[in-house]
Amino acid sequence: MVSKIEVVQGEGGVGTILELFFLPGRKDMTSYKEKCTMVDDEKRVKETEVLEGGFLDLGFTLYRVRYEVIEKEEKMCVTRVTIEYDVREEFAANVALVSIQPIVVIMEAVARHLTQNNPN
Repeated sequence: MVSKIEVVQGEGGVGTILELFFLPGRKDMTSYKEKCTMVDDEKRVKETEVLEGGFLDLGFTLYRVRYEVIEKEEKMCVTRVTIEYDVREEFAANVALVSIQPIVVIMEAVARHLTQNNPN
């Protein structure tokens, strides 16, 4: 779904801006920029907010994603993802586009990479 991610500004913490590019052929979105607005290492929580493009081009006035990593066992965790959004009334039909599925695909790919490259 995502062809590449570029760091526009920052080093991964609060204030970092990324631009995510989608694979060619997607008509509703080609890319968007998101900013890391909150990181709480102690609680294992991170929030990002779309700054430009993407959902904002589809009538949304806010699109925020919150990630919470919840430890289950020594080498196991669950990630809770929450999407918060506001959309202008005339674009209310676009709410159907909101889904955690793209995030799940990315998290599954990261999990495969980490488990294949970390024998412990």
